[in-house]
Amino acid sequence: MAHEASPSNSLELQIQQAFADALLDSEAVTVQWNQPDNADPVTVEVAEIPDSAIAYPWNPADPESESFFNRIEQKFSIDALSESEIGDRADAFFSHLDSLFAAPTLETSLAQKFASVPQTVLNAIARHAQKLANSSATLADQLVQCVQEALPQWAEEDLQVLARPLAYSMRGEEQPVKSTDWAKLSETEQARLTLAIARYALNEVQD
Repeated sequence: MAHEASPSNSLELQIQQAFADALLDSEAVTVQWNQPDNADPVTVEVAEIPDSAIAYPWNPADPESESFFNRIEQKFSIDALSESEIGDRADAFFSHLDSLFAAPTLETSLAQKFASVPQTVLNAIARHAQKLANSSATLADQLVQCVQEALPQWAEEDLQVLARPLAYSMRGEEQPVKSTDWAKLSETEQARLTLAIARYALNEVQD
C-alpha cells in the first residue's frame, strides 16, 4: 500500500521513518520512505516480507488472530489488581495526561528560561507578577514589588534606582534577558538580573 505525505525537511522525514519502524515489525514488513529530489510529495511504501511470521494479524478474520489477541491480553491482565489499585493507577495515568496537555505556568516558564536562578527567587517573582497583572502602579513600582521578597537585603530606594532603566526603556528596545550562572554574579548583578526577570514576568502576565 502507498501513502503520500509532504514533510518540510529531511529531519522530519527521518522522524517519520523512525516512528513507522517503531509501529511496524521490521521482521514482518518493510517500510520505505522515498523522497525525490524535486518538489513532488514523499511516497511511503509498506510491503509484507514473504515467508515471514507476521507479528500483527493484518486480517482480523484470520483464525490465528484470536490467539494473537489472547496473548496480548495475558501480558496486560489486570485481574491480579484490586479495585483500589486499578483506581489509583487510572488516577495517576489521567493526572499525567492532564500535566502533559496543561498550559505551562509562569513558574514553569521562568524555571525553563532561567535555570541557574534559585527556584525560590523565580517563584516569588512569578507570584507577585501575577498579583500585579492589572495594577495601576508605575512599572518601576511593580518591578520593585516583584523582587522585594526575593531581595530582602535591598532597600526599596536602591531597588528603585536599579529598576528605572528597565522601567523607562521602550518595550521594543528591551535587551533580551540572558540566562547567567547565578552563583558567579555579584550581589548587584543578581539584583539587576532579578529585576530583568521581573520585567519579563510582568510582560508575560500582561500580554
